[in-house]
Amino acid sequence: MKLLILGGTGVISRSIVRLAQERNIEVVIVNRGNRQVEFADKVRAIQADRSDPAGFAEKLKGERPDVVIDMISFNPEDARQTLDLFRSRARQIIITSSNAAYDRPYQSFPVREDQEKLIVGGDFAYGREKAAMERFLVAEMPKPGAAITIIRPSLTFGPGARNFGMLRQNYNVVQRIRDGKPLVMVGEGVAPWTFTYVDDLALGFVLACGNERTYNDYFQVLNNERMVWEDLYRLVGDLVGKKPVLNYVPSQLLKEMDDKLFSHLNIEKVHPSLFSIEKFQKAVPEFRPLWKFKDGLAKVIESWEREKLGVDAAKDKLEDAICASYASFRDNLLKIRADNSYGAAFK
Repeated sequence: MKLLILGGTGVISRSIVRLAQERNIEVVIVNRGNRQVEFADKVRAIQADRSDPAGFAEKLKGERPDVVIDMISFNPEDARQTLDLFRSRARQIIITSSNAAYDRPYQSFPVREDQEKLIVGGDFAYGREKAAMERFLVAEMPKPGAAITIIRPSLTFGPGARNFGMLRQNYNVVQRIRDGKPLVMVGEGVAPWTFTYVDDLALGFVLACGNERTYNDYFQVLNNERMVWEDLYRLVGDLVGKKPVLNYVPSQLLKEMDDKLFSHLNIEKVHPSLFSIEKFQKAVPEFRPLWKFKDGLAKVIESWEREKLGVDAAKDKLEDAICASYASFRDNLLKIRADNSYGAAFK
């Protein structure tokens, strides 16, 4: 089998490349050349930028892969470009979507893909565009040419990840726990969620390649370990040997303070989000998630320290300020209790 990956150097696609090589799949990766290709001596890399459609098409005109995995489609225009290039040249095109595309609140629990609606409108641009992309792809599925498979991951972590924490503060989480500094946690921290270590997701992608039971359909592919949001920080605490101090702040207040930084909290982090993998396992019975999230987190932290990622000073200062406001609010509540100033209301 010949596999062509649009992307190839990100957290998820690197893991897909490694696993495909282990299974003797020929791999070609396509990227802009902005990141070092760690597989340079083992895979063929094509430097091309999809924002230059003519140049992109020219660079890829001689490629005849069996399967295309597109990691870099974020809207209908991106997906259309991929289909135009490969619909007549490949047997299967796998497009990466996201569970961010779902409308909230969910209609099922655990969340099942065939019982859910996709976002229409709203101010969460990433989810809105992924949803529009999926609607385009579903409409294209009955047409002749390569089969289309849509894969919806949940929040995925792996070595080199930069999407960790309530403020996307990454290594700051580790250092703040080590230093005994408080961290912002959304709401009460008990909304269920599905976290996925990257190697489990990569396994799903590879097993979907050439599998006719996945053709012209969409699937959630993720780990099925049941966790809640505060487990994210508690497991880091277990790994560094110190219990985290969590300040529980309503997501709506954080969003009002900085809509750009915290919009993901209000959309993704406040609804119970346990995702079923039953549909994918029926199509791909070999898929069994192997990683415990704590073990995956250890790999992520190791990668940060190996890269000397360090603390983001601006986000550290912001988290200090939010936690100071939280402490002031808490102290004012305790003062009301101490003064018994509301007692008259109960007489």
